[in-house]
Amino acid sequence: MVRDFSKLMDYARHVASGVNKVIAEVVSGGPSRLYEASLHLINAGGKRLRPLALVLSGRMYGLDEGVGITAGASVEILHNFTLVHDDIMDRDQFRRGVPTVHTIYGEETAILAGDLLFAKSYEALSRLTGLLPAERLVNAFNELTWAAVTVAEGQALDMDFERRWDVTLDEYLEMVYKKTAALFKSSLVIGALLAGAPEAEVAHLEGFARGVGIAFQIRDDVLGLIADEAVLGKPVYSDLREGKKTVLIIYALSRLGPDERSKLVSVLGRRDAGVDELREATDLIKSTGAVEFADRLADEYLRSGLDSLGKTKPVDREAMDLLVDLAMYVTARNY
Repeated sequence: MVRDFSKLMDYARHVASGVNKVIAEVVSGGPSRLYEASLHLINAGGKRLRPLALVLSGRMYGLDEGVGITAGASVEILHNFTLVHDDIMDRDQFRRGVPTVHTIYGEETAILAGDLLFAKSYEALSRLTGLLPAERLVNAFNELTWAAVTVAEGQALDMDFERRWDVTLDEYLEMVYKKTAALFKSSLVIGALLAGAPEAEVAHLEGFARGVGIAFQIRDDVLGLIADEAVLGKPVYSDLREGKKTVLIIYALSRLGPDERSKLVSVLGRRDAGVDELREATDLIKSTGAVEFADRLADEYLRSGLDSLGKTKPVDREAMDLLVDLAMYVTARNY
């Protein structure tokens, strides 16, 4: 049975509209080229799912939607900061179907654009000063800082893994949590903290975020291997060219015989690898059952996350139901 996400998408568009207005107000100024570069990826689209998660978690405990939208702009700005800098490090040419910031504006301006977005994420959150108890806002700032630090650690691990052939599944899961799930977790936690939710409720949301965030990244790894460019919004096989140690690569390397393993290793991380070589490497990975393993693992983490959410005691049940829909939406098998 196909799940109906229409209600979720309608609300997501509503939240995104509010978030976009806040971002336009906060990320404005001169020099014009710097601000154009900073807004490039933001204006390219995106469903604003992290702000949506924040608004919904806040609603679960009685937070005003408008307050959640302002805070949501903060996490969305921070998210785009990480994307701008990640694209420079990974040398990616496209994201969200458009050329990356450094491709258009050059690396120097792109670095500055990322730096600006980092600072502006805090400026957006500071707009709530005086609207909530100071302790709640301080806790939210601390959580935003934790997210920024943790995402940087995750990116560092991801880069380190590109130079290694002995990356374990546990190491991969730690990296994925830090690089991908952490900001989703902080979005949910910030909403709950601003609403004054009890610690036990915040802990359940953290468990939900961990499971869903890891499941999302696993699905994204699979998409990066077998989806077409129209779905990805970036060149196909980019993970292979960059030598990313995804769950698929880790599993395949542990299952292939010496000759096939050497063949796969000879392609991974080679930016000049031809399409035929990359396609052959993909076939080798798929032959090990790596896609099926990844799907099972994603399902396990999704179930764990939903179990944690089910332990919460929200005052707004509709908000929790929409979070369930969000979890199902971001972890759906679109392949």
